[in-house]
Amino acid sequence: MASIAGVSAPHPGQHVRGPPPLGPFNPNKLHSDPERFICIYPAYLNSKKSVSEGRRLPMTKAVENPAYQEIKMVLDDAGYELGKSYVLEGKFYPRERSKEPMFRGRFKVQLKQSDGELLKEEFPSRDSIMVYLAEKIPLLKHRVNPPKGAAGGEQPQTQGNQGGQKKKKGKK
Repeated sequence: MASIAGVSAPHPGQHVRGPPPLGPFNPNKLHSDPERFICIYPAYLNSKKSVSEGRRLPMTKAVENPAYQEIKMVLDDAGYELGKSYVLEGKFYPRERSKEPMFRGRFKVQLKQSDGELLKEEFPSRDSIMVYLAEKIPLLKHRVNPPKGAAGGEQPQTQGNQGGQKKKKGKK
């Protein structure tokens, strides 16, 4: 599992580990600088969210509750490298109401090289990366074959008239 930089505030006297904090956007910076990377939050891909809650993909392409670990796995498989071509930060999406760790994570992904050429030809835009993530997350091993005992792993039993009990009719 990946740890998110900046998940909790350090105690006084402790050194902060992780990447240095990013500065504000500056058009003079190169495309290879993390300040020029594009941002992707899990809420952008979440089919449970409305457009006003932050979903940026159509419902037909969105994924149900993507986690930052799943996005990280797909980016790694696509050839992106943590710390070089993408950065994982412990930030919440501003419109996210729940502050649970599951909803945490902001990815800053490199789209272009320092000379302005595309880093990967198959990803010319932020939308192409988000569509790719939404296509690949449902194909991940733990989504295709959920572990036993996990939510959705077993079919719930329907409760009917089991045990020989009969329905009683009341007087009208």
